[in-house]
Amino acid sequence: MKVVNEILNHAFHLGKDIQITVKSIIFILMIFLVTALLLTFIKRLVTRKLPEEDGRKFDTIFSFVKYFVFVVVFFLSLDNLGVDITAMFAASAALLIGVGLALQTLFQDIICGIFVLLDKTVHVNDVIEMDGRVFKVTEINLRTTKGLDIENKVLIIPNHTYLNNTLYNWTQNDKFTRESISVGVAYGSDVSLVKMLLLRAAANTKGIARRPEPLVFFERFGESSMDFKLVFTVTDSFMAIQPKSDLHFEIERLFRENNVTIPFPQRDIHIYNHGFQKGTIPS
Repeated sequence: MKVVNEILNHAFHLGKDIQITVKSIIFILMIFLVTALLLTFIKRLVTRKLPEEDGRKFDTIFSFVKYFVFVVVFFLSLDNLGVDITAMFAASAALLIGVGLALQTLFQDIICGIFVLLDKTVHVNDVIEMDGRVFKVTEINLRTTKGLDIENKVLIIPNHTYLNNTLYNWTQNDKFTRESISVGVAYGSDVSLVKMLLLRAAANTKGIARRPEPLVFFERFGESSMDFKLVFTVTDSFMAIQPKSDLHFEIERLFRENNVTIPFPQRDIHIYNHGFQKGTIPS
């Protein structure tokens, strides 16, 4: 028994003013175990009736809160055991400042990640446009958001970029989005025929919704053409590039079959003869 007491009371000196015994280490480990069990119970209690998506968000935020609780419990345990944590903080002040500066961006990412999860700005499977890139969100973590672009490339985006960039959520309301293409036809074309062909092209193209119905607008009399806009709804905004491409092919085919011309800009060049004689240089 004496040997056991000697082992339990054996002290480790961590600097001049800091010491901790084996008994204190065992006590801290037991406190950690109780804290872990309590946190697990709280997590199960809270997530039991939450929807699946809200449960995933709570798990992500809870993982950050859990580490914070463990740090607080660790220092409170040391303080209750008589360890001078003030001396510990004083001894490591310079190190803590350096670590804090190094982890500044990390903490910024985590805080932004919590805000993204709580305010429901972005959800998994949302189609997002940010900084000129379009991608589908596949995973939202505390530090980063993962996405997949149209080229099947994985994007890993630090959450703090949400603070510095304008974000467009294409699917905040629904995965259906309104798209449009513009086309010009030659002057003299039958505008009623052009409207009919554009609507037929939309009806013939896979991936374009029938409701709401596509619309055709006569935008303006351009310099070289009469300009029309076809507005339509795609059923999958992330793959909108495919039906838009197919629609261009279909419009070109229908225009060609019905002799509707898509003009190109033309310029008249006038050459004036100022009467210069051969071999002379104008002043």
